[in-house]
Amino acid sequence: MQKIELMHKSFNILTGVIILIVFWYLLSLILNTPALPTPLTAFSSFFELFTSELMPHLTISFYRVGVSLLIATVLGVPLGLFIGKNKKADEFSAPLIYITYPVPKVVFLPIFLILLGIGNISKIVLITLTIFYLILVTTRDAARNLPKEYVLSVKSLRANEFELYRHVYFPACLPAILTSLRLGLGIAMSVLFLVETYATQEGIGYFIMNSWSSLAYDKMFAGIIAMGLMGFFLYLLLDAGEKVLCSWIHL
Repeated sequence: MQKIELMHKSFNILTGVIILIVFWYLLSLILNTPALPTPLTAFSSFFELFTSELMPHLTISFYRVGVSLLIATVLGVPLGLFIGKNKKADEFSAPLIYITYPVPKVVFLPIFLILLGIGNISKIVLITLTIFYLILVTTRDAARNLPKEYVLSVKSLRANEFELYRHVYFPACLPAILTSLRLGLGIAMSVLFLVETYATQEGIGYFIMNSWSSLAYDKMFAGIIAMGLMGFFLYLLLDAGEKVLCSWIHL
């Protein structure tokens, strides 16, 4: 059964890739401009540059996104569960969340660059801050809307606060947490590209913009392919994590 499901999923992915490449090829023929090379040209450049130029930049970018996702999860999930479970904490924190959440976190990039320097720390902090709010709000809402019957049934067994978090709130909110991570991944990749275009010479975002400024469009699209594959790989990791941690959903 699992083998059939894996084959079906692989077939869908392959079909999507083929459709995307065909559309890309037709668009490049219609526009007929060096700024949009054919898929063959872009992929040839990708394989040619992968080990020599792309891999070092991908490693840096993967590190920045991975660390940011980890920190945002470690901070956002416990805080979201606590706020969602405790009504007073929710009432106290709600105004602060409502005021700060809509503010685009990228506006703080110049401040972080000044205070934290142009290295990895400023970039990781900005990406983490952006994802943190998404995870916090999603987790809080999931915990706040948890049916009271679940809590009362475990309380009747004399469960303490820690056991309520462990056996009720966290498992019940886990699907929503993983969904927020998926959404956060897409946002993280966007913020990553932005932060790697300022005051840095490392990262796949820098590679793409440097290739663009040099009019090396084949290298630019090779970088875009690399960034897309990195995001796709991280998404597959989250998908696999959901199947392991939330196995009841896929029964």
